[in-house]
Amino acid sequence: MAHVPYVPEKTELREFTFRAIFLGVIMAVILGAANAYLGLKAGMTVAAAFPAAVVAMAVLRVFKGSILEENMARTVASVGEALVAGAIFTIPGFVIAGIWQDFGTTGHYLETTVIMIVGGILGVLFVTLLRRTMVEEASLPFPESVAAAEIHKAGRTGGSGATLLFGAMGFGGLVELLARMQFFLPSWEKFISFAKSTVTFVTSRNNVMAEIVGGGGIMASTPAVSPAYLGVGYIIGPRLASITFAGGVLGWGLFIPLLSYFNAPQLEMFLGTTPDGLGTSPISWMELAYGVWKFMVRPIAVGGMLVGAVYTLFKMRNQLFGGIKRSISDVKKAAESGTSENRLNKDIHFKTIFILVGIFLLLMAGLYYYYCSSIPGAIASALVLGISGFFFAAVAGYLVGLIGSSNNPISGLTLSTLIIAALLMVVIGVEGSAGVAAALGVAAVVCCSCGIAGDMLQDMKVGYILGGTPWKMEVGEIIGVIFSGAILFLPLLILHHGDIASGGVGFGGKNLPAPQAGLMAMLADGIIRGQMAWPLVLTGMFMSIGLILVRAPSPMLIAVGMYLPLHTTFAIFAGGVIRALLEWLIKRKKLNDAQKIRVDNRGILIASGFIAGEALLGLFAAGLAFMSIGLPTIFEEPKAWVGYIVFGIIGYILIKIPLSKPGRPDEPAPPSAMG
Repeated sequence: MAHVPYVPEKTELREFTFRAIFLGVIMAVILGAANAYLGLKAGMTVAAAFPAAVVAMAVLRVFKGSILEENMARTVASVGEALVAGAIFTIPGFVIAGIWQDFGTTGHYLETTVIMIVGGILGVLFVTLLRRTMVEEASLPFPESVAAAEIHKAGRTGGSGATLLFGAMGFGGLVELLARMQFFLPSWEKFISFAKSTVTFVTSRNNVMAEIVGGGGIMASTPAVSPAYLGVGYIIGPRLASITFAGGVLGWGLFIPLLSYFNAPQLEMFLGTTPDGLGTSPISWMELAYGVWKFMVRPIAVGGMLVGAVYTLFKMRNQLFGGIKRSISDVKKAAESGTSENRLNKDIHFKTIFILVGIFLLLMAGLYYYYCSSIPGAIASALVLGISGFFFAAVAGYLVGLIGSSNNPISGLTLSTLIIAALLMVVIGVEGSAGVAAALGVAAVVCCSCGIAGDMLQDMKVGYILGGTPWKMEVGEIIGVIFSGAILFLPLLILHHGDIASGGVGFGGKNLPAPQAGLMAMLADGIIRGQMAWPLVLTGMFMSIGLILVRAPSPMLIAVGMYLPLHTTFAIFAGGVIRALLEWLIKRKKLNDAQKIRVDNRGILIASGFIAGEALLGLFAAGLAFMSIGLPTIFEEPKAWVGYIVFGIIGYILIKIPLSKPGRPDEPAPPSAMG
């Protein structure tokens, strides 16, 4: 049966308008900045398609905009989240690896902007070559695309939920503001130290008796009172939230106490001195616990993430090879792109795409030469970028068609590219910082390209269902990439230096752990410089292999949980528990499927608003710290119990408001925000 779009081919509606593009760019920057905050702190990003669709409908309805304008605005808006996901997984790695000593120079801005814009536009161009076959392929379900299209259709009848979204944003921002003004204690932490104990044992050889003197203790913590973390846990659900927290339990409940116990004599050598050994200030066990986490547990987590990423790709091997096979065959079909008179079949012309791809690859070769001062290294890097970028962009788009963009394993694809690039640098003799920078540069461009590719295929499927014009959407994506790439360096700069101004260390520290970027930096540094803490990394790799053997659900996510601070994973877990409690109440009230979808949609909107609200206020506060402007303090010694009350209010909102309007049992089911 022939596909019939919502807006027929002969129907003329406003689509590529200034207001749609402008609104999309604004949302792209805001949602991108919010996801930069969330990704650097929690190692996760939240898909922007749903909130972007809601805002586009709410705003353009005031101006009597068409459904195709809404589609265009959402298409441009979702670029920000996709592009910043690629950036935060790699760009902080330049700082963590020590390539960029003082993040924030004009050169860093230009390099980051070039990486994001070139990677993003290459992703758009690669997907344009593949759009017709992949989007029209009936075997690819595109679950999130179908849901987004249905949301746009439903919005034509009213009730977009924008009030709920903006209200949640305001509340999330207010909670974060009160936390920063010390109205309450966001989390309570205490290191419970154990008395020194002596373990006596007899060796098997010559019956020699030996003693080990141990000490240390265990970290106790409450979940962070964070609307963003709770919102993330709520959105990903109890299962994934529990898996993430399992990593936190392993790291903080097993490895840190164990390493502290058996290293107590060595750790005590540091007591009475500053961490750098130059002063006389005492170091607390809490500080030592965080030292063990940063320098011992995190390399173990890196090994776990490495095997977890490989295992994720292995499980998807059939889809991956299918995507590569499809991408090769689709290039031949793409030569006909743009030749049809049918509005619904027009793409950017095939020849234009190849000319632009060639230009951008030359630009990247120039950037890689800037990094490594080696013509063979620059050429090799550009070749790796071109080949892996195209194939992985195709794979990313193919996986989005199968499982949705929320489950797209971008970090695993990027990791594969990084390892190939780093090994290539070793082979051709590019060493030291130059080789590390070139490898990270290749990975960063591919990561941005894959992020945009998956996002764009999802958007193009929505346009296919609604009747959008492909070439207009493709140009809209490019505009979104250019503006987002030019601006999204700013939130990275503000977050990094704002954290430093507040007493943190910026990227890679407790407040901005940036787990994926830390993994990339450690691998590039370890392969090229040979400075990786291999015993700890191998420990993590064997740990992950063990998890695979016992069929643990997601070794990669468990390792990410180890890499994050305990209060972060605990808060994500608490959000998942809140979602589980809501699902239990839904069953108890015996709501039907249609009512359940309405409750879920309202809950997802509120959680998305919490995330965006806290993130935007966090960026604002970091900007003030960056400018040496402090927020006023309400209490000198804020109380944890006040935070518990705020925590309870957040949980109450996430349960009560969604349940308050399930609708009548006989109402038809609305589209699900979760696809």
